[in-house]
Amino acid sequence: MAAEHVPPGRSAAAPEGRRPPGNGPAADDRPSGPRRALNLAYDAAGGLAGLFVLAILVMMIGQSVLREFGVATGPVNDVVAWSCAAAAFLAMAHTFRHGDFVRVTLLLEKLGPAARRRAELVCLAIAAAAIAYLAWAVIRFVYESWAFHDIASGQLALPLWIPQSSFVLGAILLLVAVVDELVQVWRGRVPVYVEAVEKRHAEGDYSADL
Repeated sequence: MAAEHVPPGRSAAAPEGRRPPGNGPAADDRPSGPRRALNLAYDAAGGLAGLFVLAILVMMIGQSVLREFGVATGPVNDVVAWSCAAAAFLAMAHTFRHGDFVRVTLLLEKLGPAARRRAELVCLAIAAAAIAYLAWAVIRFVYESWAFHDIASGQLALPLWIPQSSFVLGAILLLVAVVDELVQVWRGRVPVYVEAVEKRHAEGDYSADL
């Protein structure tokens, strides 16, 4: 059978069902609107957590300098404590999706693909239930602070629900991230946190495993 003639300047069509090489991701691989919104929320929360860590650094250094000049910096301790909690809670969803949570995979690594997928689903379902309870408890806790007008007992008299709001946001985002991943694995995808770890290992980066 004669080869198909291809006009100059044009490439041969790729076989049906295959992606032409060098043409970028297929349309089905491009994230949808909801997926982009979720990824943006996870990344934004992670970035905000990073800003809180930077603020802690600035406040700690500033406090050390101001003490040398006899300036009282008592309220800074309260703000640093709230910032530590905010950085921890806001970073959880981002950390989870990037495979930076501590996971014990001795059993999972010995399972075949089908069994491992079922095990991942069970683990994600248990995690979703536990985090749902955490989110409910945090929301109730912060609501009571708002309802009873709780004020911080330190030198900075601030309504407690304001710094505690970061707990609610972080817990809800983590719950959304875990349920999101549960749905994706149910649909047959490899967990995104597994992909992130495998990508780092392929690049020779084992720093997160130390």
